[in-house]
Amino acid sequence: MWDGAFYRVQRDGYENCFVLDAEVPLEEIDDVDMWVIFDSGERRSGTICTLNRVRGAMDRWRQTGECLGGRYFHVPDGLIVRDRGLPGMVDAVDDLVRSGDFRSVFRDVGPEDPDG
Repeated sequence: MWDGAFYRVQRDGYENCFVLDAEVPLEEIDDVDMWVIFDSGERRSGTICTLNRVRGAMDRWRQTGECLGGRYFHVPDGLIVRDRGLPGMVDAVDDLVRSGDFRSVFRDVGPEDPDG
């Protein structure tokens, strides 16, 4: 559900919070910043993008020379999914939470500061 600039997906014990471009249909999202916010206060952040989005960046870098001319791609808290669309991205996050692997994929950003 939309909540201002965020799209929130509520789960039992946590929620996924995505920063989306409201102009892009949910089925066409191919790159998004997000947080997993647990009821315990733990928060994790990440970036999810598609294989095609990564391929496009690497192809551009062939021209710009970045990352050895596009020979590698890195992002510290990144998750790459095969297909575009928020529903599949949510499924991937849910799977990472179920398995506990979210701890090694997403960055720990600590609890929310109550003083803002």
